[in-house]
Amino acid sequence: MGDLGGGDSREAAGETAPAQAGGVADHLVVMVHGIVGSTADWKFGAEQFDTLLQDKVVVHCSNRNMHKLTLDGIDVMGERLAQEVIEEINKRPHIKKISFVAHSVGGLVARYAIGRLYRLPRQALENAPQILCDNNRGDIYGLEAVNFITVASPHLGSRGNKQVPFLFGVTAIEKIACCVIHFIFRRTGKHLFLTDNDDGKPPLLQRMVDDCGDLQFISALQTFKRRVAYSNVGYDHIVGWRTSSIRGCSELPKWVDSTSKIYPHIVYEELSKAESIDQCADIAVLDKDNYTLEELLLRGLKRVSWEKVDVSFHNSKVRSAAHSVIQVKDPVMHSEGADVIKHIIDHFVI
Repeated sequence: MGDLGGGDSREAAGETAPAQAGGVADHLVVMVHGIVGSTADWKFGAEQFDTLLQDKVVVHCSNRNMHKLTLDGIDVMGERLAQEVIEEINKRPHIKKISFVAHSVGGLVARYAIGRLYRLPRQALENAPQILCDNNRGDIYGLEAVNFITVASPHLGSRGNKQVPFLFGVTAIEKIACCVIHFIFRRTGKHLFLTDNDDGKPPLLQRMVDDCGDLQFISALQTFKRRVAYSNVGYDHIVGWRTSSIRGCSELPKWVDSTSKIYPHIVYEELSKAESIDQCADIAVLDKDNYTLEELLLRGLKRVSWEKVDVSFHNSKVRSAAHSVIQVKDPVMHSEGADVIKHIIDHFVI
């Protein structure tokens, strides 16, 4: 069973993990919950990882940002997560690889944390220009970075039209939400709606699509072998399809019902290749008068490749809870999302 309380369940049970190629499982999987969440949110997912990838991975469900602590801001949560990951790595000297699986706001927190944990490749020269290519990867706190998976995460923020579907796409309501969201979700709300202006800096999510001082956000993302964005195409009233799938309006694909018996809710899959630096100019020097914040975030995140997996629960009786079903937050109420978890694990690179 996965780590649901901050410690590996095998250690808690006093067991020794069976040998894998002469040693214990050497791949740490960090699972990160969303806003006002807890370790229990990933209970089903963690158990499935342990069952289906037995003796190949060590699962840790993050416990440093639970409940009201998720309102402290993406940066504060990211720093906590980074420290938590360092502690988990130090407890397990045999770990060689690391992956992240994150739901909702947890995807942004994980992106911040890896920016803090990123280490430059040994052969990199201090003054050499940064090139986002496979042979120039660094690592995540000394570990090989493998899978970075987000599930219904608002990568483009929540500010744009229909990015938060329960606001009905009404411009006036969306503008009001930008002004009052911090009263409900505090600093995290400001970050999501791109209204933060700490010390005159650009919004945090804008800074997070580039390398920013000692926080190497885009280099950290690029260092993973694969990046995957799972998204609800509809009925997710919290996170819209565009922001979770890292697409512009014109890029949203036409999808049809799945005919798969194994993955009945997976309706579309594609690989979006990284755009060249010529295609995506340095975000720091773009003419911001000619681009919306959403476009800036989109251009920045397109500098790395993404596997995009679109999910639909439109025929489900619990479709209105799609944001939780896609994660199987409750194994009883949200069980229809089990095929999404299976898809994550079946395609997981060990």
